[in-house]
Amino acid sequence: MPFNASLGKAWGLTTAEIDAMRLLKTPERVQDFISAIPCNFETDGDTCHSVRTVLARNEAHCIEAAFVAACAMALHGLPALLMDFQAQGDDDHVVALFKHGNHWGAVSKSNKIWLRWRDPIYRSLRELAISYFNEYVTADRKTLRNYSRPFDIGKYDPDYWVTRGDGCWEMADEIDSSRHYPLVSPAQSRRLRRRESFEQKIDAIWQYRPQDHRQN
Repeated sequence: MPFNASLGKAWGLTTAEIDAMRLLKTPERVQDFISAIPCNFETDGDTCHSVRTVLARNEAHCIEAAFVAACAMALHGLPALLMDFQAQGDDDHVVALFKHGNHWGAVSKSNKIWLRWRDPIYRSLRELAISYFNEYVTADRKTLRNYSRPFDIGKYDPDYWVTRGDGCWEMADEIDSSRHYPLVSPAQSRRLRRRESFEQKIDAIWQYRPQDHRQN
């Protein structure tokens, strides 16, 4: 579908911001764009940056990159859908959803190899969510427990997630409180096998290190 610059203007984006979004014509290009943004290590405390702040600071963690992805896809005529993952004793993770035909895929930013892009091959959202299960880990534990239904962030005031100058915490709370579904039962959780030490060694591989942190 054609790029909707008028929507970008209605959302309050600047010409430079709209031009950045204009280049992100496919989910693959969106993924390349957010993967190239250095990781936000939150060195000054927890953040939940808007699309505008991510573009200005050139740094993002998962939900911040998901905002950018959702914004880009909306301006190219795709639904601005997110999925939230809730974990036990671990951080939540947020991805941007898209469909190719009848199959789901995901754009996702992670500083490690685990929670990244998913090709549009999944017949259901549960299938897509379960594809992250074995890789959603901390130390020797598998921590993913719940996934949300598609969250249409495009229906919300862009001030809450696109152009806000301070933290988008209300938007994050809205996503977190949306309807979620369990991936495993409590009984199944108790039977999960711990990760081997060999598997844990891969955790030392990061795409970005704190010294890569940059601000414009």
